[in-house]
Amino acid sequence: MLDRSERLVIETGKMDWVASPASGVWRKHLEREAEESGETSSVVRFEPGAGFNMHTHTNGEEILVLSGVFEDENGRYPAGTYLRNPAGSQHTPLCAEGCEIFVKLEQFQPGDTERVSIDTGKMDWLPGLVQGLSVMPLHSSGIEHTALVKWDAGTVFNPHTHPGGEEIFVVDGIFQDEYGRYPKGTWLRNPPGSAHHPYSEKGCVILVKVGHIPSPDRPVESDMRDQTRVGNDRSQGLGYVVPDPRNRPNGNP
Repeated sequence: MLDRSERLVIETGKMDWVASPASGVWRKHLEREAEESGETSSVVRFEPGAGFNMHTHTNGEEILVLSGVFEDENGRYPAGTYLRNPAGSQHTPLCAEGCEIFVKLEQFQPGDTERVSIDTGKMDWLPGLVQGLSVMPLHSSGIEHTALVKWDAGTVFNPHTHPGGEEIFVVDGIFQDEYGRYPKGTWLRNPPGSAHHPYSEKGCVILVKVGHIPSPDRPVESDMRDQTRVGNDRSQGLGYVVPDPRNRPNGNP
């Protein structure tokens, strides 16, 4: 299990690409439990025609396609597509045109068995909790909630705390808070109990995940039982009280 008790900020644009075991596939590791296994978060680049052999994801795979077209035997996924392949799923990635993805491996919550494929370019944005903020809910499972959040230039959100932690990947623009300025490609991990006052002077789009990081004095199971706490984390962390995904009029699932 990875230690996620410390705040972490990584500008992937300043990192070098590292070759993977597959020819033409390059990676920028953000966090990883072991060399080629366990919990991993990374940015991956496929050169045109590159791919991986068929493999199984023991505890799931989560992907946001950042550029190009990602492919496997189940379909073609253009930039902006959000994917979740559940525990035990198998596939053979191949990118004829080349692509870049943000991917998280082996990090699904217990009981999360749903396959998800959402072309976010075809989805509607929902109004956020403050003017200038728009939200696109992507997935919820137990205490974990994931969404794209769009900030118009000059948007300022409420100061808030993340009881279950927060993870952000800046998809476009520049995200900010009192601790710094985070350009496109930046990955942030804020530990349980952390607080900040986010804003964006120039506007941005971020991928946000909240509620999924256990704290040493409060395990994940405790957060599952505390619906008041989870509800606050959802609304303040994502900028929107996330609806039941089954009630969304567009997209998949």
